[in-house]
Amino acid sequence: MLIEVIADTLSDALIAEKAGAGRIELVTGLAEGGLTPSYGVIERVCKELNIPVNVMIRPHSRGFCYSEEDLEIMIQDINVCKKLDAAGVVFGVLSPRHQVHIEHLERLIAAAEGLDITFHRAFDEADDQIAALEIIMQHKEISRILTSGGERSAADATGRLQQLNTLASNSHLEIMAGAGLSIGNIEAFLEKVPVNEIHFGTGVRFQSSYDHPIDPERVQKVKKIIGA
Repeated sequence: MLIEVIADTLSDALIAEKAGAGRIELVTGLAEGGLTPSYGVIERVCKELNIPVNVMIRPHSRGFCYSEEDLEIMIQDINVCKKLDAAGVVFGVLSPRHQVHIEHLERLIAAAEGLDITFHRAFDEADDQIAALEIIMQHKEISRILTSGGERSAADATGRLQQLNTLASNSHLEIMAGAGLSIGNIEAFLEKVPVNEIHFGTGVRFQSSYDHPIDPERVQKVKKIIGA
């Protein structure tokens, strides 16, 4: 099982890697749900880590419906990630009606050719997650969906996540569960929702807060619990 950890600094990324994380989601603006980090941070983290680094592509925190100018900036950021040797990118796009914006999605996918792609938790704001899943599954360039099942915590959405995981099981797409997972609930969660990838933010930080750095002991405990 792969453990992905959110990092917003080089030091956090190095701590997570040493503690046993399998992949980093690199962001800035954690309090705003994650934004695109600076090019300097992307370059240093990608250069110094040996595990994959997937970079958030999100130009602002005002939802997931983007203007043409926003989209052009996102494409520019994706091109920079390629030049800086990121393993992948993380994005999600919705229409004003809270449906997957297919045109925007396909333009971003085209820009990200050769990179690993995660469709992020914009998915949780889709008005119909099953319909959104069906659209995303049609795009084989996308490796996974990061989702909490539409709830604040994935632990509160086991039924929906079971459904999504089952629907995706015969496709190329992974369902990566994230949000609200911790040492205290991960074992019970995985008994109900047997995903192959899990995503941790505050659950592996000191005081369970983004105001504090990653706690390597928590990462190691998660690995021990899940047998990774």
